[in-house]
Amino acid sequence: MSWIDKLQSRWNLKNGWQVIIVLVVFACTGFSVMFLKAPVKDLFLEDGEPTLWFNILYWILIFPVYNVILLFYGFVFGQFSFFWQFEKRMWNRMTGKN
Repeated sequence: MSWIDKLQSRWNLKNGWQVIIVLVVFACTGFSVMFLKAPVKDLFLEDGEPTLWFNILYWILIFPVYNVILLFYGFVFGQFSFFWQFEKRMWNRMTGKN
């Protein structure tokens, strides 16, 4: 069983192409969040050198932004229902709901 088949089974996807699309959505979301940090840093910091408090606040605030971007890319790539279910499972695990 290949790793694509394992992901397809784990995520209950229909075929290998859907697995590839889901991985592309995760990659696009990660790159988007990565490219957001520099403009945010320039906007809020005068000297451009991030402090510990900036980094902590950034990681707290980027989490919901990441989730919104993930849903956006999921919609663009036609996988919104998968990512909506993914988000609901993640939030339920974080909040302890079953």
